[in-house]
Amino acid sequence: MLDFRMETFLKVCEYMNFTHAAQALSLTQPAVSQHIKFLEEKYNAPLFIRDKKKLILTPAGEILRTALETMRNDENTLKKRITESMHAKKILTFGVTMTIGEYTLVPALAEFIKAHPDTDFQIRYGNTQTLLSCLCEGTIDFAVVEGFFKADNYNTRIYRTEEYIAVASSSHEFKNPVKTLRDLTSERLLIREHGSGTLAIFTRTLALKNMSVHDFSSIVEVGNIHTIVSLLCQDCGISFLYKSAVEQEIKNGTLTQIPLSDFMVMHDFTFLWNKDSIFSEEYDIILKELLSYEHP
Repeated sequence: MLDFRMETFLKVCEYMNFTHAAQALSLTQPAVSQHIKFLEEKYNAPLFIRDKKKLILTPAGEILRTALETMRNDENTLKKRITESMHAKKILTFGVTMTIGEYTLVPALAEFIKAHPDTDFQIRYGNTQTLLSCLCEGTIDFAVVEGFFKADNYNTRIYRTEEYIAVASSSHEFKNPVKTLRDLTSERLLIREHGSGTLAIFTRTLALKNMSVHDFSSIVEVGNIHTIVSLLCQDCGISFLYKSAVEQEIKNGTLTQIPLSDFMVMHDFTFLWNKDSIFSEEYDIILKELLSYEHP
């Protein structure tokens, strides 16, 4: 169990404001300040830089926050495991991003579920940022994501490296001859919502070419991969997706990959959990089993 002053520290990290943290904890602001001062003296290091009304975590504060979040989440998992032991059934809760959960992971996950009849599964879907928040809050055990994240906060393993492609309806008539990425800017672009790993890959690739999504003639933002694929099949625009999300449509000729001379992107799907968790060995075993079900 975390010391109450450590709980105060995590609440301050959440709000980055002593007053708001005090209100959330039903404490006075001086009490919150005393708790932080105690920890700074205990660890002989400043935890926050106080710049007028703005708080900034110091490097020592970042280390402490990461460690305490892991301890808190491990404690929550321990409570869950103890409850499970009384019912002779294990519950595995994890998160997956849309592309991974709806396409890439399904075959291996099906084999994994069948191999563990004594386990209940709670599978959470969300974009990369949502799942990272769930890990931080301790509401999931681990996640498989495709977006960018601060690796220092997690134990990470590569689950798969996936091709990321430009795609359109096979019957699509392009407004201009297409050879490069910039040739597509006259087209309507279908994209995922902010926070999506799929969108993050695309925007970062564009930035490297001094471009942005706003260079395209019009944009349709969609929070669901299946809807984007369906709209592509109805020739409502072009998109950039992981190949696994449109592999079947490309095979049956409904969609086609747009060949571009200056666009070749491969990106890792990452299996991750909170850094230095006491359950790290267990999560590694789960990953190895999932990978054993992957078909070449």
